[in-house]
Amino acid sequence: MQLMRRAGVGAARLILDRYASEGALGALVYCGPGNNGGDGWIVAAELSRAGIPVQVLEALPPNSDDARTAKSEALPFLSSSVYNETPTLIVDALLGTGAHGELRGEIAQAALAIAQRRSGGARIIALDLPTGLDATTGAIAKGAVHSDLTITFGTAKRGLLQARSQAGEVVVTDIGLGAHADIGDGAPQLVDSDWVRGRVPSISAEAHKGVRRKVLMVGGDRGMAGAIILAARAALRSGVGMVRACVHEASLSPLQSAIPEVTAITWPAADTDIDAAIAGWPHAVLVGPGLGNDAEARRRVTQWLAAWPGPVVLDADALNVFAGHEDSLGDLLDGRPAIVTPHPVEFARLIGVDVDTVLAERFEIGARLARALHAVVLLKGVPTVITAPDGESVVSATGTAVLGTAGSGDMLSGIALTLLAQSGDPYHAAACAAWVHGRAAERANSGRTVRGVTLQDVLDALGTVWHFESPAIDGVLATLPSLSAE
Repeated sequence: MQLMRRAGVGAARLILDRYASEGALGALVYCGPGNNGGDGWIVAAELSRAGIPVQVLEALPPNSDDARTAKSEALPFLSSSVYNETPTLIVDALLGTGAHGELRGEIAQAALAIAQRRSGGARIIALDLPTGLDATTGAIAKGAVHSDLTITFGTAKRGLLQARSQAGEVVVTDIGLGAHADIGDGAPQLVDSDWVRGRVPSISAEAHKGVRRKVLMVGGDRGMAGAIILAARAALRSGVGMVRACVHEASLSPLQSAIPEVTAITWPAADTDIDAAIAGWPHAVLVGPGLGNDAEARRRVTQWLAAWPGPVVLDADALNVFAGHEDSLGDLLDGRPAIVTPHPVEFARLIGVDVDTVLAERFEIGARLARALHAVVLLKGVPTVITAPDGESVVSATGTAVLGTAGSGDMLSGIALTLLAQSGDPYHAAACAAWVHGRAAERANSGRTVRGVTLQDVLDALGTVWHFESPAIDGVLATLPSLSAE
């Protein structure tokens, strides 16, 4: 009951902070029978105490002791509330984390009524998660509530992270259990600004290009210079000291015209030429962007991994050429500090499963590949899940649909390569890179629709995210912006 009170009071404070002026026109709270409904009764009482005209619509009567207590405590504050027939705020407190499957009966009718209010311009605020959204799988039932703001309690539920467009802005509030990472119930640990700040190496005032580290990028087949160009630009925006690129001869001119500060060589013809290209030079190597996807490309990956025993990032074609042969790739990596960055299709192709399996098991499946490769797996998507070979994992939920375009992954690999070269820690480098990459997209997207925002805009924003500003908000553990395709 104490946790319920904290949840309800905290949610009401957030609503008042965000929508005080809109709330003056009235709020309508839809309460279900369980503890989520109990949260709703407490929110209704707190809003009424703050002078907001409130009405509660009870889809079903409370069926738990805590919910009944919440209702009885709330009723005295609601008896004198003057309700407006066209409220601007609608609170969804119908179903909580224990609900699964399709919406039925009174709950379905209430969800439909909320949808009608939304189409009329009302703002929808969901408590813990929108009704009809499965907290574990992210499955969305027919007629599920589509919220503008979801105030979730104690931890970011997996379903919310997978169905962000249904939940609007997501705010994770502390109800007295501490940070979500401390709960120990299998909930995902979110990477945030403070987490990244403590793990990105600082650059001293005396640093030279050697201290800032030197990296080598291998890829850029004929007609694919852009992949290496994007990776190199992202690495330079991430603070690397020097970039050398090894590309097809046809890509030399486009590369050096686009980025004059990058030195370039052509693909070596023999293993001895590879040895000469890397001898005593890079601190980390990226293989894959624009490399090609044929037997010759696989031979090239094998050559480079045999010649270079140090830290490596493998992306795109460096993974595609080992489709169905992850054990062979694991043997080549041989336990070195390594990051692989597949998107779900590449992941599925690599381990020989269908994409739907990868998406359904997003939070767990990375552990299989991390063990097989002895490498950190950065499984891109919404959300991005980073898994170490020992099974430890974190989640980055930054980013927008701006990143859903060709070349985005090349930028991410450039950021990860820089942080790996500077820190030597593939797990932290991958997680920080994913967060920074997504945060840059959020800034590029801010105030604009996805249409018209390009990867160049994300690159420009990338230079601004390294300040790691995180203004503290009392009682808030994390804030995830609303994702919209427009």
